[in-house]
This record gives sequence, structure tokens and C-alpha cells, in this order.
Amino acid sequence: MDTYALHRGTAPLLVSLPHDGSVIPEALAARMTEVARAAPDTDWHVSRLYDFARELGASVLVPRYSRYVVDLNRPPDDTSLYPGQNTTGLCPTVRFTGEPVYLPGAEPDEAEVRDRVERYWRPYHDALAGELARLRLEHGRAVLWEGHSIRGDDLPFLFDGRLPDLNLGTGGGTSCLPALQQRLEAVLAAQHDFDWVANGRFKGGHITRHYGDPDRAVEAVQLETSQRCYMDEATFEYLPERAARLQPVLRRLLLAALAGPGAG
Repeated sequence: MDTYALHRGTAPLLVSLPHDGSVIPEALAARMTEVARAAPDTDWHVSRLYDFARELGASVLVPRYSRYVVDLNRPPDDTSLYPGQNTTGLCPTVRFTGEPVYLPGAEPDEAEVRDRVERYWRPYHDALAGELARLRLEHGRAVLWEGHSIRGDDLPFLFDGRLPDLNLGTGGGTSCLPALQQRLEAVLAAQHDFDWVANGRFKGGHITRHYGDPDRAVEAVQLETSQRCYMDEATFEYLPERAARLQPVLRRLLLAALAGPGAG
């Protein structure tokens, strides 16, 4: 199945965009509510937002299918990433609003969840792990950049109030070396267009935490971007003038990630 697209780059950087996909198979969509069929919880337009990454030599991995089919940023056993807090699961049955994804009685059973993991989840992770291994072998190191976005306002099911514009996650400092986090925070502190936080509500999902292994020269970082920074959150429309303000900051962050151990 054509479940993802992988562009292989020349730099020790892999940009993974696991929630960019929005396709829902027709048979599955028929079991969903009308709102859910539009895949509203997609990380809309992040592949467009990061389209400059190829110019930096980065590899880019993008899925085809919606997180409603299977969430690529959840562990295959569906262990909660944020114990005690509301979240959505491996095959989500509720939306970010807490409202149902499925019509009554149409939720997937355990066998269907396992099938979706094999059909959609595992190919993406095989590609991700393989590309990180290639980059590490070729360059002696690899940096995994997890690009995400979410509506930054009015999601009380997930967080109170307003989410900062840029939310850096390093698993609480475990998924990358301190020097990389310091370089990224310096970039964020030097700009004045967007507010930001490190390891706040979003500390990094399964991919960041699982693949980040600084002791083995693989560092991982997640950036959760509030969608108001580059699009209309109500209509899902991409707004080029807003994106044009954000992309230079994202570029500087990726360059800081590429700078390498010991760089200032």
C-alpha cells in the first residue's frame, strides 16, 4: 500500500510529519460522524510549511492517511503518553474536542486496531527507523525533527487557555543532547514574533521519545506549532503571508539542529 512518501536527503536530518495525512478510506469514513469524516484534527499543511527542508538537504517522511485511521505518534500498545491528562489514542475514538469520531457502535475492536497497526503504522515506522539508520551510518549522527501543528485556542479537552505559538519538546531533555536543546532555545529566544515554551504541555510524542537516543548519536526533537501562526484555524485555509513570517524561524531551528555537537 502507498501509505507514505519518503524523500531521501543528503544531510543528517530527517523531518517526520506523522499527522500531515488526511485520507480516510471510504468504508471507514462511512462509520464516522459527519464532522470526523473531514479529519479536523489533521496537522494541516505542515508539509507545505516545511517545504524548504529539502533545500537544506533534509530527508522528509510524510504519511498519506489520517491519524483517525491510526495515530503514527502513539506506541503500538497504546500506552498513554501523558498519564492523568486527556489525550487521544492509537486509533482515536474521540476528537480533540472530546466528541466522538465514530457513529454509535461503529468503533474499532481490538482485532481491527491490530490490523491497522500492521497495515498503516508499521510501514511508516519501518521507513523512519531505516532512514535514521542510513543517516547515522553515512554521517555518524542523525537528528529527527518531528513537525506538528494543532489548533492553539479553545481546546479545553486537551489544555487550558491559549497554547504558546511554538512548543518545543525533547521528552523533558532526554531525547537530545543538552547542547542541541540550548541551540534551539537560543533561536527561539532571539526572535520576537512568536511566543514559545520548552517541554510544556507537549513534551514530545512516541516518535520523539522512542527514537531519540543521544548516547547512540540519534537526537530527536518535536515542535508543536499553533496553527494560528500560518493558517485560518476555522476554515483550515493556508495563509501564505502568515507562513512567510514563521518559515524563517523554522529554517533557523533546522539549521541549529544541523549545526552538530559542540556548535555555538
